[in-house]
Amino acid sequence: MRVAVYYNNKDIRIEERPIPLIGAGEILMRVEACGICGSDTLEWYRVKKAPVVLGHEVSGTIEKVGDGVKNFKPGDRITASHHVPCNVCYYCVRGYHTVCDTLRKTRFDPGGFSEFVRIPAINVDRGVFLLPDEISFEEATFAEPLACVIRGQRIAGIKPGDSVLIIGSGVTGLLHIQLARISGARFIGAVDIVEYRLNMARKFGADSVFMAQENLPEVFKKANNGKLADLVIICTGAESAFDLAFGTVERGGTILFFAPTHPDAKISFPINDLFFNNIKIVTSYAGSALDFNIALDLISSKRINVKELITHRLRLNEIQKGFQLVWEAKNSLKVLIFPHK
Repeated sequence: MRVAVYYNNKDIRIEERPIPLIGAGEILMRVEACGICGSDTLEWYRVKKAPVVLGHEVSGTIEKVGDGVKNFKPGDRITASHHVPCNVCYYCVRGYHTVCDTLRKTRFDPGGFSEFVRIPAINVDRGVFLLPDEISFEEATFAEPLACVIRGQRIAGIKPGDSVLIIGSGVTGLLHIQLARISGARFIGAVDIVEYRLNMARKFGADSVFMAQENLPEVFKKANNGKLADLVIICTGAESAFDLAFGTVERGGTILFFAPTHPDAKISFPINDLFFNNIKIVTSYAGSALDFNIALDLISSKRINVKELITHRLRLNEIQKGFQLVWEAKNSLKVLIFPHK
């Protein structure tokens, strides 16, 4: 089978590998579509694991099942989580599934940028999801990123009537905008440095959009009846975004860190301002099985519009172009790879 092997952001090679053999409890999935996640292009994080086959926003068809697999059969349409928790450790029983040691170790064989993927038994047990007829393979690639967004907003405690500011209007930011809207947000603002993305933010439900270079506290308050944001969601690793967040959160509000920075980044916190204004800072990484199921329901019911987030559909041998589109982050949103085309 063909696989796309990542060496660095500018060196992704199409290579041949044997189709993985599956064992008891495992599934062989024919990958129909796989999205390029912004995290796939975090070179400082990915290159130390290279050469590696990336790709975790997958959808496909079950090609084979191993002995003992009872809930799935060849021909089933599925999506799957590449990381799954143990559900019994100290962290899992306290509800922190995404910091479980098992979750950090589980993964596909190889990644989704390949024609076929072996899904290990533990993933089959708690991380494979049948697709409703209403969801296409393209739409199903959004189950994983939307699950992450759902978990993030749940942890942040979004409430009906909140005003929300999204810093970073890429795919994740646009999913946050849509979810905040159906969660009852009264006012939603979006920030970016690229006009194309701000136009998309407006299209997908933002009430106002702002260039990052503006006097953000002033223009946000003017648009939001004199108040700053009850919830600020940071969807970019740019260090300047954190300063924007601290300056635009209302007293009693919350800041959600939803994206990592460069590992050497140091962020200065205005401790006294946060203390005296009762500002809460929360973080969120990945999603759980519960979040996957909610994501599929929202996609199936069309309450979250994911189809129009797709801007590029590429063959496997065009993946280098796809990575360039994602890391440049200009006139593109979601880039999908189709391994069998």
